[in-house]
Amino acid sequence: MRRRSDPPPPLDPAALERLALRYVERYATTRARLAAYLARKLRERGSAGAMPDIDALVERFAELGYVDDRAFGEMRAAAMARRGLGARRVAQALRHAGIEEDDADALAPEIGERRVETALAFAKRKRIGPFARSQPDRALREKQISAMVRAGHDFAIARAIVGMEPGEDTQFLHEQMM
Repeated sequence: MRRRSDPPPPLDPAALERLALRYVERYATTRARLAAYLARKLRERGSAGAMPDIDALVERFAELGYVDDRAFGEMRAAAMARRGLGARRVAQALRHAGIEEDDADALAPEIGERRVETALAFAKRKRIGPFARSQPDRALREKQISAMVRAGHDFAIARAIVGMEPGEDTQFLHEQMM
């Protein structure tokens, strides 16, 4: 039996596959993230015998359906849109997660169609524009616009939302920005 102070044993192909299975059962992930995780584990623990083929293992998991980049991208994009993040920010997060270009491009039109709704969701969460308690001064309006642009929203939409009066109806914004 291994004591806590003993280093973990080096990984053989079977142990690496067990690590990969445990990772995909616990986390929704992409091919790139799974490959990075397995490479990190090999660097930390070393390899017992021949170096396992990480790419082949990741591809086999993708063929078995354990890893699905497209489903992960759809799930992540929907969650980020619910939080009120814009298309640029979502695309950046998908690229960072290792989603391939064609899968990310397939999600882009869907995100772009909901740009006003996501901007309003962000404004509501941050109490900006029509969701504010009081009319902000100029410095605060500039900060709010900056926050919306950093969240991935278009400058025109951000400026329009920040310029709205507290309690103002947002319906005209949908008509104006479409």
